Amino acid sequence: MQKLALIAAIANNNAIGFENKLIYWLPNDLKRFKALTTGHTIIMGSNTFRSLPKGALPNRRNIVLSRKETAFPGAEAFSSLEEALLACKEEETVYIIGGETLYRAALPLADMLCLTEVNDTPENADAFFPDFNREEWDIIENETFPKDEKHSHEYSFVTYTKKE
Repeated sequence: MQKLALIAAIANNNAIGFENKLIYWLPNDLKRFKALTTGHTIIMGSNTFRSLPKGALPNRRNIVLSRKETAFPGAEAFSSLEEALLACKEEETVYIIGGETLYRAALPLADMLCLTEVNDTPENADAFFPDFNREEWDIIENETFPKDEKHSHEYSFVTYTKKE
C-alpha cells in the first residue's frame, strides 16, 4: 500500500517560497529532507524542478508534473498527479516536494505530512503551503530546535499522519 507524504519547510503563516526560491536555508532541514527522500520517488512541479541548483536530485526517482514540457534532464515527466502516482504505485512512499499548486492538489490524498515548522513570519512570500485541519491529523514526531549560528530561526520537525 503506497503512502503519499508531503514534505516542506513552512513559516507560521504557511509561507514556503518567494520568487521560486525557498524562504529558509536551514542545514538540518536539508539533511532531514535528504534522509527521508533518498531511495524514494519525489514528485514536483516544473518550477520546483527549475529551482533545484543542480537539477534532478541524486539517488531518488525524480518526477516532474508539467502540462507543456516533457524534457527535464534526469527526471520523468507526467501531465497529471494521477498519472504520476499510477506510474509509481509499487513504491512504498512517494514524496511531494512542491510547489504550492502541487501541494494543494496532493493534500487531500496525503497520508503523511513531514513539515519543518519555522517559528517566523517572513515579510516576503509568494508561495504557501495549503491550510490543513490539524484535527484530522495525529502528530507522531515533534522535535524543536533553537536558532543557532547555522539556523536563523527556531524550528520544529513535525510529522503528521492522517487519522483513520
